[in-house]
Amino acid sequence: MTTLDGTRPAVPAAPDTAAVLAALGSGERPRPQGPLAASTTFGWRTLLRIKHVPEQLFDVTVFPVMLTLIFAYLFGGALAGSVEAYVQFFLPGILVQSILMITMYTGVALNTDIEKGVLDRIRSLPVWRPSALVGALLGDVVRFVLASAVVLCLGLVLGFRPGGGLSGVLAAVGLLLVFAFALGWIWTYLALRLRTPQAVMGWSMMVLMPLTFGSNIFVDPATMPGWLQAVVAVNPVSSLVTAVRGLVHGEAAGSDVLLVLGWAVALVAVLGPLTMRRYGNRA
Repeated sequence: MTTLDGTRPAVPAAPDTAAVLAALGSGERPRPQGPLAASTTFGWRTLLRIKHVPEQLFDVTVFPVMLTLIFAYLFGGALAGSVEAYVQFFLPGILVQSILMITMYTGVALNTDIEKGVLDRIRSLPVWRPSALVGALLGDVVRFVLASAVVLCLGLVLGFRPGGGLSGVLAAVGLLLVFAFALGWIWTYLALRLRTPQAVMGWSMMVLMPLTFGSNIFVDPATMPGWLQAVVAVNPVSSLVTAVRGLVHGEAAGSDVLLVLGWAVALVAVLGPLTMRRYGNRA
């Protein structure tokens, strides 16, 4: 092959293998993180969002306080004669509702990462594939602990006195965190299916509203019509509230706790594989 002026183009010299290796470095390749370390790293990333956007603390501080005060003073006098009397029954339920309502932000944050292309970058990393999703859920557990502390402290101010003592309260919060972690897989799956964070929030509210308000959070189901009692009885949130209320007051039945753990295992067993399949099939 010749150029227009009849001369042959210069042939590039063969690369010097030794020089290429020296440029790339001859050190050992760093070992990739294990599942636990990778999940912890992504969990820390979730918490760093709060550092850069402190407004995210609104849903774990102001929101639970608003819910507790509004419903306590709205229903307390009518249902129990006083706020202090009502809060003994009501506070464990509003604790559950406050935590479950903010689990949706796990899906909203994930969908935001998808919109910005961050998730595609994460999927290209040599890490345990589910670590980004598990880490996001673990990071949100810290937010749930903060929200639980806010509700319980406010309850003590309003006159709430847990009969189960500190151990009962800690056991109740622990059970609630387990269920919240499992429930978060629903919003993670929705985040991978829906197009916008607003859509994720809308669908989340459609699921959470009937689950929380159609339960035994606010009133004893015995006062409800028969057909509504049947609905409330099969509601997993009702089972959670019953177990949390029993642990807090030192009256929990082992069957109630096991039922909640069974719901949590079922949610992860069903939604976990579906979410990971969707996550792996993203174009």
